[in-house]
Amino acid sequence: MVLQIQNVLQRATMDSNSQVGAIFQVLQTKESPPTYFRTNKFTSAIQEIVDAYGVAKYQEANPGVFTIITFPFLFAVMFGDWGHGICLFLATLYFIFREKKLSRQKLGDIMEMTFGGRYVIMMMALFSIYTGLIYNEFFSVPFELFGSSAYGCRDSTCRDDSTVGLIKVRDTYPFGVDPKWHGSRSELPFLNSLKMKMSILLGVAQMNLGIVLSYYNAKFFGNDLNIWYQFLPQMIFLNSLFGYLSLLIIVKWCTGSQADLYHVMIYMFLSPTDDLGENQLFFGQRFLQIVLLLLALVAVPWMLFPKPFLLKKQHEERHRGQSYAPLQYTDDGNSFELEIDHGSHGHEEFEFSEVFVHQLIHTIEFVLGAVSNTASYLRLWALSLAHSELSSVFYEKVLLLAWGFNNVIILIIGIVVFIFATVGVLLVMETLSAFLHALRLHWVEFQNKFYQGDGYKFSPFSFALISDDEE
Repeated sequence: MVLQIQNVLQRATMDSNSQVGAIFQVLQTKESPPTYFRTNKFTSAIQEIVDAYGVAKYQEANPGVFTIITFPFLFAVMFGDWGHGICLFLATLYFIFREKKLSRQKLGDIMEMTFGGRYVIMMMALFSIYTGLIYNEFFSVPFELFGSSAYGCRDSTCRDDSTVGLIKVRDTYPFGVDPKWHGSRSELPFLNSLKMKMSILLGVAQMNLGIVLSYYNAKFFGNDLNIWYQFLPQMIFLNSLFGYLSLLIIVKWCTGSQADLYHVMIYMFLSPTDDLGENQLFFGQRFLQIVLLLLALVAVPWMLFPKPFLLKKQHEERHRGQSYAPLQYTDDGNSFELEIDHGSHGHEEFEFSEVFVHQLIHTIEFVLGAVSNTASYLRLWALSLAHSELSSVFYEKVLLLAWGFNNVIILIIGIVVFIFATVGVLLVMETLSAFLHALRLHWVEFQNKFYQGDGYKFSPFSFALISDDEE
């Protein structure tokens, strides 16, 4: 690289007939290089969201590559209504079609942020239309978009006093939630169960992705300790508990079992050897639970003890080899530097207690975080439920109520109130709320599994910037 730069400078000097040659000198520095990601008008807003948490250090895995898809998708899980998604999409098209004109105008702070994130909002709207079709909600109203319902009631009146609920009489509904659930007594328990389990599956999948990315970071930087004593025990611990819970959810869906998963997970810790009884979902479940519980218990000391002792061993070997380079190491999501005290003999002092305490904190943070982070993904269920119920209230208690008076003036007032409530509450406040919750899930639950974010952006040299700084 140095020879290439020198050749380019010599060629430029000859081509410009300059009588003064360019002076090129390599400066040795321990400072980490800056980070630069090539973006365009579509990806720049997502990269800014990631950089708001912290700029990636040089050659670190960039979460923005995955955030382009996962961020609008998790937003849409909380904002699933294809009617509201279409409204959001149409509003975004206005900014996209007029972007050349609007980019030359001076907008307010809120409009400037909205315009800058127009392509992110467009993706959020498209995903909201998709999840809205899955939830089968159009301003809270279900539609039989794929023919007649796949489920019929016990009789033609759909009596709420039926203890059996909806009985399957034909093939499964082709796509999304069957509209027959709407208005039945079983609607809320069914949707609650569906969205809660779905939230756990999505959360465990995204956290596993974060831990896998920590492996690629450690492999790229040649940090074998992080692979063997951080990546592996973290994968084992997370999937022995919550990966197993995800498996139980899928098995229960496939078999239609009535097993209580809360009971299964609680007594997996309290009484792992007891008979599961009616909560048994498959053969060998009790033996598998005992094995997974032992693996989770082994993973904790595996994360805690070996790494500090191996770091101490590496330090002693480096010391015997007369290598006095400062000792530095990094953990996923955290950076750590040892304070080296150069004594009169030039020896490095290894603060084992400091390294051990740091590893202890990191282990406790992950173990407790595995529980709290998984529970944090339940916000997908909670906000989806809140959005659906608010939409239903506005439709039934405002629009249908005004329609029932058979009065034109009351109907017009009801329509105006419905429009303002929908735009103000559901399309503005709910959009902002779901955006912030999706932001938290990416910053805390996803990125802290692998992302250090302690770098700094590349800023090209410019005489104009120097003059501006001096002024």
